[in-house]
Amino acid sequence: MFSPFVFVASRGKPGKSEASEGPHFLTRVLKLLDSLYGIRPLHNLGDAGIYQIKEARCTPELSHDRRSGNGRAIMLAQVPYMLMTESDTPNKKLQDARCWLSAAQRVLVLTGAGLSTASGIPDFRGPQGIWTRDPDAEKLSDIRYYMADPNIRRKAWLSRRDSPVWQAQPGLGHEVLARFEQSGRLDTLVTQNVDGLHQLAGSSRDRVIEIHGTIREVTCLECSYRVAMQEVLKRLAAGEEDPDCPDCGGILKSATISFGQSLIAQDLARAEQAARHCDLLLAVGSTLSVYPVAGLVPIAKESGARIVIVNGEPTAMDDIADAVLLGDLNEVLPGVLDGTAHQ
Repeated sequence: MFSPFVFVASRGKPGKSEASEGPHFLTRVLKLLDSLYGIRPLHNLGDAGIYQIKEARCTPELSHDRRSGNGRAIMLAQVPYMLMTESDTPNKKLQDARCWLSAAQRVLVLTGAGLSTASGIPDFRGPQGIWTRDPDAEKLSDIRYYMADPNIRRKAWLSRRDSPVWQAQPGLGHEVLARFEQSGRLDTLVTQNVDGLHQLAGSSRDRVIEIHGTIREVTCLECSYRVAMQEVLKRLAAGEEDPDCPDCGGILKSATISFGQSLIAQDLARAEQAARHCDLLLAVGSTLSVYPVAGLVPIAKESGARIVIVNGEPTAMDDIADAVLLGDLNEVLPGVLDGTAHQ
């Protein structure tokens, strides 16, 4: 007995590596479906076929709808995932992303901690993150504790002195982004990182928005005093434990945005404007879960931009992305960008 459930399966366009991959992917999926449920072809349309599902091999135990003995429920739930065409494969997604980047004229790049961890700088919340290994360290990044407790400030200065940022070098990801800028299509680079590695790799300071600030500078919390971090670290080496502002005596802090501090309004406004006007947003190494920065993605999407995500793990914005490429950033990102830099 055959189910009235009928579906169309398309082979898509043949891939370059198809000859070396053995039986076509679609053929293997159809064989799997036939072994599980039973199918029969109704019409052959060349690059596509119309198939019908048998009910005989479907049982209530396999069905997602346990209130009904109709085994078609599992097919309705699973066929969209099982019948992938070549357009759903990682290679096709990579090709699509490269095509879109080559055609784009105003690209907004958003980078997160994943790009810096490849350069030896630990993130905060990951399995080996700073706050994961030492929960008390999170207090060093909370402006309330920092302002109220001299001991927290002393620990924070030691943390800045010993930061791996000072020995870190730009990674391959930073370098390929700097090369991509030379194509003239990178409009703005918004980074959640505070390490300054984009600029060291050659990215233009005018195009980089350090939305969470920078550890490479120090600012006074009470006046306009601002200097390079190394100037204050010299005072630390000379014996000061909690150096104060030489101009007003106020509390000094790295020019990073701590919990309890607002983002720089001008930086956020500039980033949001870039999101509204870009024709492609490329997110790299970010979970896209920290707002308001993560909000740039839906802003770009709603304005008509393509969304391409490159990350080591799924993100909070995968559902609205046009392509999600998962893997080692030092391998995936060059594969996406190097072929587009001079097109």
